[in-house]
Amino acid sequence: MTTRDLAGEAMPFPDRRTVNVLLTILLFAVVLAVVYIARTVLVVFCFAILFAYLINPIVQFLQRHSLFLKDLRGPHVAEAYVVLLIVLGFSVYAILPKSVDHASKLLRDLPSLSDRLVTGEMATEMGHQYGWSDAETLRTKTFLVRHRSSIEKLMSAIEEFATTGLGVIAVIPILAIFFLSGGQDLADRVIGLMATHNNRQNLDSVVAELNDMLRHYIRAKVILGGLSFAYTSMALLISGFPHGLALGALAGALEFIPIAGWITAAATIVTVGVLTHGHWIWMVVFLGVWRVLIDYWIAPQVFGRELEIHPLLAVFTLMVGAAVGGFAGVYLALPIAAVIRVIWRRLASSRDERGDVLSSAAIARGQAAVS
Repeated sequence: MTTRDLAGEAMPFPDRRTVNVLLTILLFAVVLAVVYIARTVLVVFCFAILFAYLINPIVQFLQRHSLFLKDLRGPHVAEAYVVLLIVLGFSVYAILPKSVDHASKLLRDLPSLSDRLVTGEMATEMGHQYGWSDAETLRTKTFLVRHRSSIEKLMSAIEEFATTGLGVIAVIPILAIFFLSGGQDLADRVIGLMATHNNRQNLDSVVAELNDMLRHYIRAKVILGGLSFAYTSMALLISGFPHGLALGALAGALEFIPIAGWITAAATIVTVGVLTHGHWIWMVVFLGVWRVLIDYWIAPQVFGRELEIHPLLAVFTLMVGAAVGGFAGVYLALPIAAVIRVIWRRLASSRDERGDVLSSAAIARGQAAVS
C-alpha cells in the first residue's frame, strides 16, 4: 500500500467530534460573555421576578374573592398595586405625617448640602439648632473642612447610588406586572421551545419544583422581615424612641434589601436618636446584636428549612454571593443555589432512571438468551 493510500485512509482533521466540541465551547463562551455584558439587566429581571412572587399571593387572594372577572389576572394585578399604594400612603401620612414634608425639603436642599458640609456651615447650623457649645461646633467644623475631599467623593458616590437605586426601584414593579399578568404563558412558551415529546413531562415537573422553591424563598424573606420588625419595634419602644412602630416597619421592609437595607435602617434609627437626644448608643448595641443573630443564626435556619439547604451551606452561599456579586449577589445567591440543586437532583434522578431501564433490559436479554 502506498503512502498516498495511507494518507487517503487517514481521519481528516479536525474530525466531526472535535468540531462539535469546539462549537459547544464557543457557544458556551458567547453565552457567558452575553451574560456578563448584560448582568445588570439580568439582575433587574431577577429582582422583578422575585417581586412578582412577593405580590402574587395578594393577586391570587383578590382573584379568588372577586365577584367579577375571576378568569382574568390583569385587573386583579392592578387592584393589588392600588392596594399597596394605598397602604403605603396611609402608613406614611398616618404614622409619620411630617415625613413627606421633610423628604421634599431634603430633595430641594440636596444640591446645596454638599457645599454646606465641605465648608463646615452644616456644623454651625446644627450647633445653633441643637444647642451645641462653641467648642463642639468648632471641632465638628474643623473635622468637616479637613476631610473635604473625602466628603465630596462620598457625596458623589451617594448621589450616583441613589440615582441608580431609584431607577431600579421604579423599573422593578413595572417589569413585575408582566410576570404577574403573563408569567404562566411565558413559562409555557419557554418550555415549548425547549421540550420534546420525550422530556415535556420532566420539564413541566422541573418548572413546578422551581416555582415552589421560589415561593419558599419569598416566604423566608417575609418571615425575616416580620422578625426584624418585631425586634426593632420592641427595642425602640423600650428605649423611648419617637415613631417606634414606623421605624420598626422601616427596618422590616428594608430587610428585603441585602446589606444596604439594614445599613439604611440602622443609620435612620441612629440619626433619629441623635437628633431627638434618645438612647441611641443602646440602640446601636441592640441593632448590632440583632444583626449578628439574624445573619449567622436566624437567617441560615429559616433559609435552610424553607429551601432544604443546610444552615452552614446557606452561610457559605451568602458569603460567596457577597464576594462575587455584592448586594445583588447576596440576594440572588440562595435562589441560584436552590435552582442548581433542583436541576442537579433532577439530572441525577434521570440518570438513575436510565440506568435502571438499561439494567432491566440487560437482565431481560440475559434471561431470553438462557431460555
